[in-house]
Formats: sequence, structure tokens, C-alpha cells
Amino acid sequence: MRRGSDYGCSKVFSEAGHDMSDMNSILEPGMLVRHPQQPDWGTGQVQSNIAGRITVNFREVGKVVIDGARVELVPVFDP
Repeated sequence: MRRGSDYGCSKVFSEAGHDMSDMNSILEPGMLVRHPQQPDWGTGQVQSNIAGRITVNFREVGKVVIDGARVELVPVFDP
């Protein structure tokens, strides 16, 4: 995993992978998600999804900005 710069209270994380932007395009503010490579982060709530950058507030790590082109977040329908 490559970690980007720290921008205030949010962190930028991206991982090598395929273009996942189509799968993440359904994510809207308020939806619950999990990061498939970071199960210890717990469930997170989508704060925004703008141009493939998805801001998620995770219980265990706080606010994280995900590169949706590299990481396919998993929607959680039954927390």
C-alpha cells in the first residue's frame, strides 16, 4: 500500500489494482462500506464521492480518502 500526504485530518490511500471507478460510482454519502484490504479498519461511512475520490470515515482510523480507481470498496447493507 502506498500512503499519500496527510491533508489535515484526512489521509490518502491508494493500492495497485484495476480501474474500480464503475463499481464505486454507486456509493453515496451515508452508505456504509468496508475496505477489502484493511478489515481492521471496520465499517466506514461514505462522506463524499467526487471524481473517483471517496472520503470515508472509518470507526478505527478516522477520515480516509480512497482512490476509487484503485480500490473497490465493499458496501455493507447489514452492519
